[in-house]
Parts: sequence; structure tokens; C-alpha cells
Amino acid sequence: MSRALDHLVVGAATLAEGVAWCERVLGATPGPGGKHGLMGTHNRLLDISGPHHPRVYLEIIAIDPDAPLPGRARWFDLDQPALRERLARGPGLIHWVARVPDLDAALARWRGEGHDAGEAVEASRGNLRWRIALREDGRRLCREALPVLIEWGEAHPTDGMPESGVQLLGFEARDGLKARLATPRGEVVLEAVG
Repeated sequence: MSRALDHLVVGAATLAEGVAWCERVLGATPGPGGKHGLMGTHNRLLDISGPHHPRVYLEIIAIDPDAPLPGRARWFDLDQPALRERLARGPGLIHWVARVPDLDAALARWRGEGHDAGEAVEASRGNLRWRIALREDGRRLCREALPVLIEWGEAHPTDGMPESGVQLLGFEARDGLKARLATPRGEVVLEAVG
């Protein structure tokens, strides 16, 4: 099954803190994102595509204080006390999302290997259409070692994003999630915070 890194997820206690972190650490201001009504979260996005990692972005995500309670566990462990306590000390890299051409086939394969990556849920915003695997408990699979899976329609978020001046140079998720980026502030290494 082919899969490619789609985006890195940086969690924050508030979206404003996440934006400030991005400006301070990466030297770039993230562009607009949107709200996730199903999850009670909102985000901002930054294109980090590069020659070796095309169509990749950074998502800064936080619980939306103006959204009603979602009635289900939020994704990326955002409801877990340990992660909320960690993000209260500052934003950080918490997970990653991988793009697959056929989400149903990918989920079936993972189930066959003993991994419950969740069920496919359809979502849309503007001209973007996607299907994403959501677990009922909102937990990250194998901590951050295995990604959330996503299948995009014809458009991808990076298609409409301006260049940010930040490029992903390297990424690994074997013994811990780590990303290396070229930024206006020099090379930056992000490691999973918990």
C-alpha cells in the first residue's frame, strides 16, 4: 500500500499560541485554516513542501473554545489530560497524517495486521473534499509511530497555499516522531512532545 506524508500536526493550547510558536520557531506566519465542527477544533496551515516532500503542510491545531462539545473524543489525543498538560506549557509536534489513494483498502489492510485505525469519515471545506480515518477514542495509533490516514479528492490544501519559506528536509517516525525543516531562522528539528 502506497502512502505518503501529508501533513505534520502541531498541537497548541490555543490557536493564538500555536501561531506565535510558528512565528517564533519557524519564522513564518501560518495561513488560514478552518474549523472542524465534528471535532470541536480549529487550525491554521503552513506549506512546508520541498523537492523530496511535495504537497506537505504543517497543521497547527487547538480545541476551539467557541465550538460546542463534539459529543465524541477529539482526534490526536487532544482530550487526554497528559497531552493537555503538556500543551499548556507550549505548542509542539504531536502527530502526522499520511495520504493514501484508497482509504478503505488501507484500513482493511491495517485491520488485518491488528491495527485499529478507525473508520472512514467524509469531510469538506470550500473546494476541498477528503475522507479521514477517525478512531472512536480519539487516540493516536501506537502513540505517534503510525499516522492518521487521509484520502483527498481532486484538490489538496497545498494547491492554494503560498510558499512559506519553510521546507521539510527530512522526516522519521520509527523510534519517535522527528522532522527537520529549513526555515528563515535556519535549520529546525521538531520532535514529538508527548
